[in-house]
Amino acid sequence: MRVTYSHHARVQMVERGISEREVTEGIQRGSKELQKPNKILSYYKYFCVVYKKVGDVHYVLTVKPR
Repeated sequence: MRVTYSHHARVQMVERGISEREVTEGIQRGSKELQKPNKILSYYKYFCVVYKKVGDVHYVLTVKPR
């Protein structure tokens, strides 16, 4: 699975102590919610990954606490 990150997502990951591995797990295992127009929220452990799926790439927009 290919995952890319926005600058904002990287900053939020550092501030919140969330690793790339945790984000990948969150995308794979988290409970999903669709948000218009084409965003996916994946709730996992203590955080939520907000991303878009573009082809086979998961583009992470932000990572926020639950």
